[in-house]
Amino acid sequence: MMQISESYNQKNSLFNAMNRFIGAVNNMDQTVMVPSLLRDVPLDDTEDVKAVGTADGTAATNGGTYFHQDADMYSSYVLLKSIRNDIEWGVLQGDERQKEKVDLTEVSRPGAVEDDLQKEFHFHLDGLHTVLSKLTHKANTLTTRYKEEIGCRN
Repeated sequence: MMQISESYNQKNSLFNAMNRFIGAVNNMDQTVMVPSLLRDVPLDDTEDVKAVGTADGTAATNGGTYFHQDADMYSSYVLLKSIRNDIEWGVLQGDERQKEKVDLTEVSRPGAVEDDLQKEFHFHLDGLHTVLSKLTHKANTLTTRYKEEIGCRN
């Protein structure tokens, strides 16, 4: 049985991916002292996002999927903070929505066998790693762009 402390040592662990993302957003949040300065400033890093890889080392090809290309830095800032809060505190769902979600799962996958569940888990885990990598990159890019906009150089 794998202990939780062992998973923290793994480069591609879900815990590490979430911690990298949360750390990048915390750094962004501490750096951006005046979020209103981000309004109407375009986020032009589509080439950088395309270079971000997935957890298994393959290149991600749909860089603009999670962020609207015409979005400004402020909307990205708010989105990244919102996602960080969802990871840290969970997503609140009403009883009706939870019941509907369970009913849809039962209808869409009646009698799923354990092999299918393992494949489904790995599919979603890989997707989560990909999304977290893109979000982490986006937070780091936004922090760098903010520093450039206010004239702060490293």
